[in-house]
Amino acid sequence: MYGASNEAVTLARDCKAVSVPEGVEIVLPQGTVATISQSLGCSFTVYVRGKMFRVSGENADALGRERPKPPELRPSPSTQDIEDLIWTQLRSCYDPEIPVNIVDLGLIYDCSVRDGPDGRRTVSITMTLTEPSCGMGPVLAGDIKRGLERIPTVSGAEVVLVFEPRWSPERMTPVGKLQTGLF
Repeated sequence: MYGASNEAVTLARDCKAVSVPEGVEIVLPQGTVATISQSLGCSFTVYVRGKMFRVSGENADALGRERPKPPELRPSPSTQDIEDLIWTQLRSCYDPEIPVNIVDLGLIYDCSVRDGPDGRRTVSITMTLTEPSCGMGPVLAGDIKRGLERIPTVSGAEVVLVFEPRWSPERMTPVGKLQTGLF
């Protein structure tokens, strides 16, 4: 996990980014000056010429930062070990506009793990967004899928976005409420 910095950086190379809240992918060119406003979990929120963008941790080097390390497990992990690591991975995913992870925001409605006969596992996540019209849904779902598939022994992950029941602040954990000032 990184943190908040409001630090100006010059992109060391062309860098994929996603406009917030539209969810449209663009490329920020090498030499662009960006201000890092949030660097939590495995992504960065940056401002370029007054516009907000999300940069994946996979592109951290373009911002002069280290890429996040893959999750580690002990040898012969149990299903409980995998489930614990799944929740850790989910907590590393942040809404780009709110400095709270998606678990503490109450966006995860269900998480299930299926053990395969070959020792591999598949993960299914059901989640929502704070606002159904937010264009970041597919971006967050993709982040979650990629993050979960980095876990050793996980062979696949499915992330389903739903909007019923609708999200409300009551779904937040006490930690999330405290972080947003609602508690």
